[in-house]
Amino acid sequence: MPLFSPVDRKNILVTGGAGFIGSHLCDALIKTANVICVDNFSTGTVANIDHLLQHPQFELINHDLTEPLDLATFSELARFHVPIQGIQEIYHLACPISRRHFEEFRVATALTNSVGMKHVLDLAVANKAKVLYASSSVLYGARRPDRDAVSETDPCNIDHLTPHGAYDEGKRFSEAIACTYGDVYGLDVKIARIFRTYGPRMKVYDGNLLPDMVNAALEGKDIELNTTDDRRISLCYVSDVVDCLMKLMQSPIDVTVLNVGSAQDYLLSAVAEKIIRLTETPSRVRFEPTNQPLFEAPLPDIDKARQILHWLPLVRLEDGLRHMIDDARSQRQRITSFSS
Repeated sequence: MPLFSPVDRKNILVTGGAGFIGSHLCDALIKTANVICVDNFSTGTVANIDHLLQHPQFELINHDLTEPLDLATFSELARFHVPIQGIQEIYHLACPISRRHFEEFRVATALTNSVGMKHVLDLAVANKAKVLYASSSVLYGARRPDRDAVSETDPCNIDHLTPHGAYDEGKRFSEAIACTYGDVYGLDVKIARIFRTYGPRMKVYDGNLLPDMVNAALEGKDIELNTTDDRRISLCYVSDVVDCLMKLMQSPIDVTVLNVGSAQDYLLSAVAEKIIRLTETPSRVRFEPTNQPLFEAPLPDIDKARQILHWLPLVRLEDGLRHMIDDARSQRQRITSFSS
């Protein structure tokens, strides 16, 4: 069994570490720990972690988690003394999330949320490591007619037979198997139900709501909102989410499920107007009628995070959007240069 000396830096594994939230998490963790980033780049990008590749406390492993992961076979991890010291914490964020390429990843999503989850938990058992699983607010379903916010004790409300069932039901199953491993093997398991998150490193051409809105504005096009009514959304900046995940990992062992997000409600049109103002473009907001039913995600009740972790989102929406817009400009320039 790997032994850990408290005088050493922790060895922390981050799956999906080249993704949007994962790469920001790696940035934060590397200040005090050795970070092992695992990603197969189905939706993550090397550009997100390029600045870390030469860091002595960072190592990238290109691996598909639907296959077993044996860290002892990676000679590049010798400097972290993994065979002796093992790993102490696992942040499990790996899961295909590309909306534009969702059909391509449907089977991969189902397998990552089942077989991949098992492989991560088996690794945790072998190392007696703490595990934090990045779940999703999609489990709560749409906003309730009687109240806007949902708490951790509210029931899951999803339709597992829709085209998105591989993701939605996959997240619920992953939570179940994580808790089962925690009970059977005595693992310290944390589950973070993450609500809508935004910030730099979101892919600009991946079909996600905010990047699409920013793209339209940067191109001087109207921002089209595909709804007949003005939807409401909550938005939490990525650094606030990462801060909460790290605090949750260090929380008492009896803290299992936690909402992570912003409890502030925004009109989607107001967010679009802010983007237009910050990009200084002639774009307008235009509502496009749709036959699709209006889906309005609930707000997170974050009282538990506030009371136990003393955590609250701190980044103002306008500041976060400004950072996101600057990053989108850089991504677009890189794509244009590469194409040329």
